[in-house]
Amino acid sequence: MAVERALRTAAPHELPDVVGRELARHYAADSVDLLVADYGLTVLQPVTDLTHTLPPVSVHNTPAGRAFGAQEPFVEGNLGDGQVRVHLPISVRGDRLGVLSVTLPGGDHARDSLTELTELAEVLGHEVLVAERDTDLYLRARRKDRLTLAAEMQWQLLPGRACSRPEFDLGAQLEPAYAIHGDNFDWSATADHLTLYVSNGMGEGIEASLLTNLAINALRNARRAGIPLADQAALADQAVYAHYQGGRYMSVLMFDFDLTTGRARVVDAGSPQTLRLRDGVVERIAFDAQLPLGMFEETDYVEQDFRIEPGDRVVFVSDGVYAVASPRGEAYGDAALARAIQHTRLLSAAEVPRAVLRELTGHRGTPTPDDDALVVCLDWRGR
Repeated sequence: MAVERALRTAAPHELPDVVGRELARHYAADSVDLLVADYGLTVLQPVTDLTHTLPPVSVHNTPAGRAFGAQEPFVEGNLGDGQVRVHLPISVRGDRLGVLSVTLPGGDHARDSLTELTELAEVLGHEVLVAERDTDLYLRARRKDRLTLAAEMQWQLLPGRACSRPEFDLGAQLEPAYAIHGDNFDWSATADHLTLYVSNGMGEGIEASLLTNLAINALRNARRAGIPLADQAALADQAVYAHYQGGRYMSVLMFDFDLTTGRARVVDAGSPQTLRLRDGVVERIAFDAQLPLGMFEETDYVEQDFRIEPGDRVVFVSDGVYAVASPRGEAYGDAALARAIQHTRLLSAAEVPRAVLRELTGHRGTPTPDDDALVVCLDWRGR
């Protein structure tokens, strides 16, 4: 309780110092490091006043990376002087933010402290999210490379990279993380509904980002006014057309899930694709295609019905995934996507998008994609 009070009253930029000082005082911690996941989910970056003064830690094959991937505390022993290093995952409602690494006296002290330290890492995650409104310290630490302006706008537009509720788990990732253009995802959950958008804005660079910002905020504005899904699409369509006069448009796949029944209303206005893993079988789900937002003036949109069952995994991908070509010109396509979904079936929803994008890199043959690539994974449990 004393540490939690200190974190809640700390200045936004002082959280790393305060958590270190308080854990030393109350838990005899010798050293404390706050690490945040970078935009590409490849490294954990130490949060320091002078950014990048300490080396990053890989999320693969390291003790801290193991805690981050498994979302479970990992105790690293044999440090000498009887000490152990405890790596604690930092997440907020399923969104994996990073790791808190704490060096402690070993033996009973470390074991007895582990539960409380795990809870304090979760409290720290909430405080970091709140602090990001008032300081750039954590957002600067997240980037191992410089973001393009378009990517900066896109990341600020996103709700998070994962979300967990009793009824569902969501995970999403964008590539290239430091130079994305127009791909985007958005979600919002209430007591009884989950609304999900998967979108692909036309164009490249700042123009694609501006288009996506306009369209997503138009959809949010309509959603927050309590307007039904089809009318959300119509109002966003009008906003985009009014600005671009049909010269630019945005593809979007929209869902409104009932958390009680699993029934969903769907509007398919463009290119994102849907694949479902049910009972070990992957199949593509096709909806009636409608016009992208902003292509023509005053387009009418029609909702379709879709039902999701407990145990289903649904994966949504942009054209930068299923249409990407190999060095021999072969498109990735449904068959390769189905294999990737099968290969990642034991991973959590938060881990699936990054794993699918790694497989896509192998198919493409180059580390950097020519087009945006977006993967969103939804695991459904229902009520």
